[in-house]
Order: sequence, then C-alpha cells, then structure tokens
Amino acid sequence: MDANSRFPAISDLRAQARRRIPRFVWDYLDSGTGTEATLNRNRQALDQVRFVPSILHGEIAPDLTTPLLGEEYPLPFGVAPLGMSGLIWPDAERLLAQAATNARLPYTLSTVAAQTPETVGPLTGGKGWFQLYPPRDTEIRKDMLKRARDSGFSTLVLTVDVPVASRRERQLRSGLTQPPRLTPRLLAQVALRPAWALGTARIGMPHMRTLDTYSSDTGARDSTAHVGYLLRTSPDWDYLDWLREHWDGPLIVKGVLDPNDAPRLQAAGVDAIWVSNHSGRQFDAAPASIEALPLIRAQTTLPLIFDSGVTGGLDILRAIALGADFVMLGRPFHYALGALGRDGPAHLIDILQRDLVANLGQLGVAKPADLRGQAVTN
Repeated sequence: MDANSRFPAISDLRAQARRRIPRFVWDYLDSGTGTEATLNRNRQALDQVRFVPSILHGEIAPDLTTPLLGEEYPLPFGVAPLGMSGLIWPDAERLLAQAATNARLPYTLSTVAAQTPETVGPLTGGKGWFQLYPPRDTEIRKDMLKRARDSGFSTLVLTVDVPVASRRERQLRSGLTQPPRLTPRLLAQVALRPAWALGTARIGMPHMRTLDTYSSDTGARDSTAHVGYLLRTSPDWDYLDWLREHWDGPLIVKGVLDPNDAPRLQAAGVDAIWVSNHSGRQFDAAPASIEALPLIRAQTTLPLIFDSGVTGGLDILRAIALGADFVMLGRPFHYALGALGRDGPAHLIDILQRDLVANLGQLGVAKPADLRGQAVTN
C-alpha cells in the first residue's frame, strides 16, 4: 500500500508521527501556550473561511506557480522555521532543507535550530531563508548575519513576536529542558520509540549549535527559557533600521498581527510582512492569524506571507483569498518527518499539491491568486 493510500491527509501524518515520537518531544512540537486557546482559535477561524463552488466552468488547467521576492516558486508554500527542529526528528533541518530545495521551495532555518547555517545553507542552493532571533550584542549580530550570508542564505527573517519566553505549560509539564537532558522519565519514553532513538543515537542529542560560538553556558533551563535568551534582545524600530542597513538581501518581518504596524514596516524598507501568531505558542489572547490577514492586506502593498494553523491545501487557498501571497508551514513538515522519516516531506508536498489542484477545480479557478476577494467570512 503506497503512502497516498495510508497517509492521504496531514491528519494521518500527525497521527503516525505521534506514535513514533517520544511523548516529551511530541508535547514540544504540538503545544501552544496557556490554555492553547490561540492554537485552537487558528483552526476555528480558518474553518469559518468559505467559498462558493463554481459550476459549468469547463476544464481547468491549474497553474500553481507563485512569484515572491524576485523568485518564482512552483507552489505557493514553503517550510517555516521551527526551533530545535532536530529534536523532533534526527537531522530534521538538513532533511527539510534538501526536500524543499528538491521541490524548488524556500526553507527557513531558525537561529535556535539544532544545525548551523554552515551545515544547512549549502543544501539550499543559495536561496535559503534565515530566521533571526535578534542578538543584543552588535558584534554577535554582525557575525551571525555574515555566517548566514556566507552559507548561502539570501533572505533574512526577523522574528518580532518573541520579546520574552512564553510559558507553554504542556511543554513544561513534559520535563523537557534546553539543552535536552534524558532523565529516567524521558528515557522510558525514548525506549518506546526505537526509530527516533536510533536516529538520535546516530546523530547525537540536539542542541542549539549556532549559538555554540557565542556562549559556553550549558546549564539546563526550562525549554521555554533556553540559552538563546541570554543572547537575544527585544528589538525596536531602531534595531530594524540597523538590520535594513546591514542586510543587502530581502528582509522579512515575522510575527505581525496589528494592521497599524504595516505602513511603518513598509516605510522602513521591509520587503515582506509575515502575518503570524507563532501558531499559538507565544500569547494566548492573540487573534487568529487569518483574522488579522485581511486587515493587514488593506494597509500595505508589500507581499504578505502567512502561517498558523494550516493543515491542508484548502487552508493555503483561504489565506491567499484573504490577502496572502505565500504560505509557510512548520508543524506539518515535522509531522511528515515523524511519520515517514526522510520520505515524509516529499509526500507532504505531494498531498498539498493534490489538495490545491482538487480545490481549485471545485472553484473553477486556475491560479490561487485569482481567488482574491472570493472568500466568504461571515
């Protein structure tokens, strides 16, 4: 039985990944903050975005090619950053970077990944995106930008919605620390997940390798207050101006929900805005990202990137209809790795492509961008 029969949807990959990943790792991947109201709100709000199917429109020849920041991608989505991605599945960062590059899609590496720019950048064909958790120290900042640029990352993503560590209570209850320490309790969970255990034994326990250069601190902390917080700051508008001056490629600001911020970001020379509530992992009273999207679209002509709660091609079309130019997925790509290992990301890309084509056919539209303004939200 092939993967399309066994795992035809992201929900199938999620269920299989949960069976193959240790419980404490699963809680790290799947949790939100607080009561997880924002995490759930993302899904509920996406479900409220509806379309009226078309009839008698004849045959549709779908065209999923999507321009963004001087590139033309064959599909309107890419891989979002996820901190400590390599904890979810051994060598996740390199596996995802390679899969994205093979599909000619963007891959975003986090500052707090388990791999470095130097080990991942060469796999992106010079077109990777690097997510910056903003270092306080100017020299560290300069060095991190140089490392990203020299490693082949062409686009910089400044994340602005993590001014302080969030709580993520479910994650804290799991017993995970940073760097990960395998206590007897966690070892018992690992023993039940042999594929993850063997892969991790081969690669080694993950930690935030990019930060090794800047800190020798190895003390264990709550997983939401890791060593990265010793180095980073909460950026302001002057910080953004400094980045714009020192980064000569596309600059994206990620974590925007307030439409009033969009005109000022555009005036500051940002190349794109990433509408996101960090998938419910930072603040539990935030609006759903899809609710903020059309309000931000009305305030700027910049390209808009969207994430938070996407679980299929239909959600990608919902976001594009409400103003997004491109959609990024984080958790689903890690579900795919957890479920199928190295083969998972390519299968997920195939799922999403099939879903996009099927739904465009129902709507009588060839290009996703032609759905702009067709969504029903009340």
